[in-house]
Amino acid sequence: MTKRKLGVQAEVLRFVEPFRIAGYVFETSEVVVVTLEEGDHQGRGEGGGVYYLGDDVPNMLADIAAAKDAIEAGASREALLALMPAGGGRNAVDAALWELESRQAGVPVWRLAGLESVRPVVTTFTVSAGEPEWMAGVATRYAEARSIKVKLTGELALDLERVRAIRAARPDVWLGVDGNQGYLREDLEALVAGLCEFDVALLEQPLKRGAEAGLERFKSPIPIAGDESLLTLDDVATAVGRFDVVNIKLDKCGGLTEGLRMAEAARRLGLGVMVGTMVGTSLATAPGFVLGQLADLVDLDGPTFLAEDRKPSVVYRDGTLFAGDDVWGGAQTVAA
Repeated sequence: MTKRKLGVQAEVLRFVEPFRIAGYVFETSEVVVVTLEEGDHQGRGEGGGVYYLGDDVPNMLADIAAAKDAIEAGASREALLALMPAGGGRNAVDAALWELESRQAGVPVWRLAGLESVRPVVTTFTVSAGEPEWMAGVATRYAEARSIKVKLTGELALDLERVRAIRAARPDVWLGVDGNQGYLREDLEALVAGLCEFDVALLEQPLKRGAEAGLERFKSPIPIAGDESLLTLDDVATAVGRFDVVNIKLDKCGGLTEGLRMAEAARRLGLGVMVGTMVGTSLATAPGFVLGQLADLVDLDGPTFLAEDRKPSVVYRDGTLFAGDDVWGGAQTVAA
């Protein structure tokens, strides 16, 4: 039996311009890239970690190193769930295992995941927090966007002015906002009332992780999505009565294998399904695209923030995203 060979490297991805959310400003994104070779086949995966949990490159590398022997000995994706903690390291390995399996079986990943076909999906395009006029200009530059998500900072008056400016510039689009844990419970009524004036269709993670109980008796006319509060499969059940939508990110839950299980669990509980991503290349975006086939909302614009993407790349056209089999997860073999 041919032994697998695990390869791991860290990379720094440069942003086109600084990216601002509540409490953070990013100029680069550090990721881990995993390759798994077995005979004439190779699988690849990219993980970006979870910045607010301290899941950075050193942590991801340590998680992968601790599981290396088992991975090279032939651990399956299901075994990986017990071998490694949820996070960017497991996400990268999980993606590499999916692609390796697809190439060994001669079928694309999406078929292995039980899908009959894949289609382009409408994705949101994110506007980083800044001055309202600047944000409106960014929204205008997203000329083909059908869906826009606005990053807020927890400054109520300024945030509402930001949304007002963007709605005025783009009256045609679906509009959502992301609080990124920036708000307090006592501000929610005023925030939601203001957002309703501008036809906002989704409010994502307004309160800090750990403060979710504040949403239990809050009746919002706008659906509320949980992001930082809902990391893994174990968290999905806790969303009931607090959130309407579960935002699944593969770096949070540790890969497509668990992400698919989260989507199934959310559906059983009557919750909406959203798929998002940390900022990464097309290699990180493509597994999310597979999950996006099962989602109500897709937020997979990560590569658009980068100065340079991998080739071949996912395709953004007419407000949609498509990840071809040549990007990741195709059935073709790769020479050793």
